[in-house]
Amino acid sequence: MDFSLNDTERDIRDWVRNFVRKELIPLEPEVLRRERLGQPGITRDELRELQLKAKAAGFWGIQTPEAYGGMGLGAVMTALVEGELGYSFVPFHFGGEADNILYAGNEAQKEKYLLPTIAGDRISCFAITEPGAGSDAKAIRTSAVRDGDDWVINGEKTFITKGNDADFVMVFAVTDKDKGANGGVTCFLVDRDMGWKSEPIATMGEWGPAALVFDNVRVPQENVLGEVGQGFALAMSWIGRGRYLLPARALGACVRLVEFGLDYARTRETFGELLAERQAIQWMLADSAVEIEALRWLVLTAAWQVDAGLDSRQGQSMAKLYGGIKANEIVDRMLQIHGGMGYTKELPLERWYRELRLLRIYEGTDEIQRRTIARNLLKGHANVRGALG
Repeated sequence: MDFSLNDTERDIRDWVRNFVRKELIPLEPEVLRRERLGQPGITRDELRELQLKAKAAGFWGIQTPEAYGGMGLGAVMTALVEGELGYSFVPFHFGGEADNILYAGNEAQKEKYLLPTIAGDRISCFAITEPGAGSDAKAIRTSAVRDGDDWVINGEKTFITKGNDADFVMVFAVTDKDKGANGGVTCFLVDRDMGWKSEPIATMGEWGPAALVFDNVRVPQENVLGEVGQGFALAMSWIGRGRYLLPARALGACVRLVEFGLDYARTRETFGELLAERQAIQWMLADSAVEIEALRWLVLTAAWQVDAGLDSRQGQSMAKLYGGIKANEIVDRMLQIHGGMGYTKELPLERWYRELRLLRIYEGTDEIQRRTIARNLLKGHANVRGALG
């Protein structure tokens, strides 16, 4: 069993690692300063400039197919890239990406929505969550009623990532109440200038989601993505497109956090002795190192299953569950090691503390992951022998 990277994989990982250290980490003090003032950590123009720097080196569309101008990286390599990006809290992502379900559009829709999104000229958002339908996505109430050649959409969506910036939304609405999720939900591509509104939602972290309101928003039939009534399957393919990537990025944060803890323990003295000499601190560091290694292999195993064309739902749920829990435990330990300084906004520890808490909620709560894992075991879709059988 060979766990080594080949030369190409190592080169990609090392380039991203150097990019993070040279381009992102130097921005961290300014990002913290702006966020303390209630401002975005980096502006859209600054993000675009960073993305174009990366594009000049060939890093554009990490998972976008080569036919669409991307790198077409596999799941394992993408997980490694996300891990390196997670080493910094600067909210950066490579350009050239589009939501996977946009590839399901017809040629006209690809021309109007997919290609401009890949190019960075348009910004999309995905909207299924509602005030009364979070984990239970089948409970959505936003409706779309046919009126001639149009559909009229009414309802509200909540906690929508990029909802304040997007110029179009992939919104899911009930088109047949009797069928519901079983053939009665449809996905619509809705431009902002068609009339939907967004409002920011204040959260404990720097996520910045939005509430979207649709008040008699009229959408032409040509803006149906996929087939009428088949939207729920599209929604599930979007949600399940890469749960392993969330704990992959958290993995990078955990590595950085433990490095903070190691550095502080080596230099901080209390009662005439370095923290590094105290067993309580040593155990915090040891436990965190073991958990990082376990998370690394959960993430990479799930990604390997994706690349191999295997059913990766169990592996991805395990990685997401374990990653959320352990990332929160690790950041809590590292903050504790730093004592009062860890609790201040002068260091990024408290920021990561708030950011990583979200990992246990969005794109499938801990409870949903546990339900998925248990159901797969009970129904025989998976077993405790794992990937090696």
